[in-house]
Amino acid sequence: MGVVEEQSPVGLGQEDFEELARHAIRTNEALRLEFIGGKLGVKGVPDGDHSTIIEWLSRLCMQADGGWWLYTEQGLHVETYRNGNARPDGSLAMSGTFAGQGEWASTDGVLMVVEVTSADSDTNRRDRVEKPIAYAESEIPVYLLIDRDTGEVKVHSQPDGVRYEQVVTVPFGKTVALPDPVGIELDTEPLKEWVR
Repeated sequence: MGVVEEQSPVGLGQEDFEELARHAIRTNEALRLEFIGGKLGVKGVPDGDHSTIIEWLSRLCMQADGGWWLYTEQGLHVETYRNGNARPDGSLAMSGTFAGQGEWASTDGVLMVVEVTSADSDTNRRDRVEKPIAYAESEIPVYLLIDRDTGEVKVHSQPDGVRYEQVVTVPFGKTVALPDPVGIELDTEPLKEWVR
């Protein structure tokens, strides 16, 4: 299935969105739904390099703290005033954080969310504009954007409930600090291997 363009359906609410997500799972369709900024967005399925980047980052996080887990595809409730839902490529939290929660979990306990850019037509708007706002509103401490289009890593931190006050950008190949509560140094050299 190709990437579906974002739609702004009239009258689509939270319950409608969740039913669409359940339908996609039941029918095993290769798509991922998000509801950010009051708009329904559909993401394509990740490619092999995308998955390898998540695998690489998962290993680094688990080496830093054996109690951490980088959850992939865990849906999160974001944007408290618009009832938004996002499905980050990764959500770093203590193992067991999402136990007992449904498909769309609270952001409580999430230390960092991760997005790796894909070939979607709306990557710029979604990953670089809307998600930093939604994640900051949810007060997720760190948002890590691995941007394969620009060959850069952006580390967003210090959310104030509206935006991230600090954004550090480094090109692939440099080391960047993931601030507390993550608190690890990330050598981005391997990312050069997994760009499009």
